[in-house]
Amino acid sequence: MSYVDTLRQWDKAVTCADRQEWSEALCIFLSIQEPNSKIYFDIGCLHLLNQDLDDAEKAFDCSIRKDEHLAVAFFQRGMTFYKKKRYEESSADFQRAFKALRGNQLIDYKALGLRYILYACEVLHNLALAEAKLGSWEKAQENLVKALDYKTDAKLSLIDRALQSTLKQKLFKPVEFPLKMLFRPNKHYVAELEKKDYLGKAKVVSSVVPQDEFSGFAPLQPQVEDGPTSPKEPEVLRALQGEPHTVLFEFDPETSDELAVVPGNIVFVLQKGDDNWAYVVFNERRGLVPYNYLERLEISLASNQHKVVQPTDSSYTVKIHFTFNFAVSVPRGSPYVVLIGKVSKKLNLPPTAISLSCDANGKSVIDANTDMKDVWRRASGGHITLWCTTTEPQKEIHFVALHSYKSSNPEDLNFQEGDMIKLLSRVNQDWFEGQSNGNTGIFPAAFVEELPGNKL
Repeated sequence: MSYVDTLRQWDKAVTCADRQEWSEALCIFLSIQEPNSKIYFDIGCLHLLNQDLDDAEKAFDCSIRKDEHLAVAFFQRGMTFYKKKRYEESSADFQRAFKALRGNQLIDYKALGLRYILYACEVLHNLALAEAKLGSWEKAQENLVKALDYKTDAKLSLIDRALQSTLKQKLFKPVEFPLKMLFRPNKHYVAELEKKDYLGKAKVVSSVVPQDEFSGFAPLQPQVEDGPTSPKEPEVLRALQGEPHTVLFEFDPETSDELAVVPGNIVFVLQKGDDNWAYVVFNERRGLVPYNYLERLEISLASNQHKVVQPTDSSYTVKIHFTFNFAVSVPRGSPYVVLIGKVSKKLNLPPTAISLSCDANGKSVIDANTDMKDVWRRASGGHITLWCTTTEPQKEIHFVALHSYKSSNPEDLNFQEGDMIKLLSRVNQDWFEGQSNGNTGIFPAAFVEELPGNKL
């Protein structure tokens, strides 16, 4: 079965599931000849919904064989073993699920097509329950105390109640995955399956002929003389509260508290919670958006006049040639210590290990004794190019891709599962900049795993 056919059948199956036609959805899933790990996961969930525990176990086995890093599959197989009263195997799978979280507080699977967040504290909660079922109350308490280190405010009462129960050696209810929630195929790929009429029908929208009977519009008007000399202020920059961020992925809200955004939108983060959600404002609308869908944007605003400060007026854009190229922004007339500080932060190296020059040959060296006025005179249009070398070898860190990643954003780094990726810089705790297969771009940290033996 081709990938296109698989995609079409997958989409058809989840559509049936949305209509609660569970049997029909399962039949379609089972007709797919070479299911991937996500499809096997969906099959396992439907078997669990029908209380077919043996078939569910087999499906989750296949899902894990296809992707041994899929923590939510270990979690579901652990729940299957728990329902089958095989508590030792249940405990082992919950431990594997926790290990697959790699020390993170949670994994948000929305980027992979599953609207579900797996919390580390909930995994430890179920692990404690499995240990309690085996009579290991001390281990159960240890896991719940450990869960307190990974808790979020919303999950605090859950862990506290479970801990109180273990102190009295009483059992508590497990945290269960919502079985009606399934992995979905990429909707952009599904949209490409349908034929599109890109040209459409011709339609007259304007005319230069006065009172043209086909357009319904007045003729084009002459330009107004002595109009405004500066462009109208962008609507999004009128909100001066919060920190500006660029939206990286499309987000479809599921509740009234969430806010719909698409790639390229600029939102202002008013508050960021510990549960990876950010409270933002966009076009005078406020709501919640996953923080790992955002990237911080450095925008300078004039607080009194509400205008964007143009880089050509107040700052220089400095392009740095290194083993990879990057750019930093510094105020005009900055001393050497400001420039080297920006470069040092970008490379994560001490200033003493960095050497800057005005040419590729490294002859016009820039250091603390350099008259920076001579350097800034080389700038043209607010831009200047410098070259950089380091006096100590750069510490290389490499990753292996756990999942394939493809984005419509040109600045992102696309890769396939199993690809090797070289780390260039850490944008933030959720996003890295790297190089793979000759391409450079940013990518989500949750999609990769650091290779052992890296020099940190």
